[in-house]
Amino acid sequence: MTGTLYVVGVGPGDPELLTLKAVRILNQVPCVCVPRGREEGSSLALSIAEGVVDLKGKEIIEAFFPMKKTKSRAEAKDDELEDSWNETIVNIFKRLKQGIDVAFITIGDPTIYSTFFYLYDRLLKLAPGMLIEIVPGVSSITAAAARAGLSLGLADEKIAIVPATYAGDLSRMTSEFDTIVLMKVYRVFDEIVKSLTAAGLAGNATYISRAGMREEAVIRNLKDVRKEDLNYFSLIIVRRLSKT
Repeated sequence: MTGTLYVVGVGPGDPELLTLKAVRILNQVPCVCVPRGREEGSSLALSIAEGVVDLKGKEIIEAFFPMKKTKSRAEAKDDELEDSWNETIVNIFKRLKQGIDVAFITIGDPTIYSTFFYLYDRLLKLAPGMLIEIVPGVSSITAAAARAGLSLGLADEKIAIVPATYAGDLSRMTSEFDTIVLMKVYRVFDEIVKSLTAAGLAGNATYISRAGMREEAVIRNLKDVRKEDLNYFSLIIVRRLSKT
């Protein structure tokens, strides 16, 4: 096997946030693997990459990943998920064996809640010597904080990054961390607001949706968030002290 698999973070939505390395690799590889999910419809990752790189003439592999709730790779035993992941692994492995370099693109940064790591162990088990290079990208977390003008942490402050659906006891969490980033809050937004209000922190929370995208929204008062403002690409940043 001579092909290399590049796992490329394409950032949160703004094509100008792609790194120089990401652009170079996407320009040079002949094959790009594009994840798709029901929440997206068309591939957002692909549209971001196409904003900077001309992908015409490259082979595009579409990988469908149902957006299902899984707490860990070990617990991800759903047959539909397994079939989707295995199909993608076979497609990637086939091309690598032929000496074809492949770029697997992912929104944000590949190491933060990325679909790719559901495949990582399976790929290495299939071929322990497989060449895999992970190319970091700008995450939605840092992009959202930048767009909102918020510091995520200073000096010895502690930061927690948590999927909102697994937030658990928010009052305990807010007492232990100076900054909390709640990911994908759209399904549990009302519950999150109630918990933050009870903890006296609703006024310290900022809602950011589609950071870096055309429909970006930064809402500093949670009471101003409308139902139509809620979507899959959303998060809340809570600062225990002050927003400044």
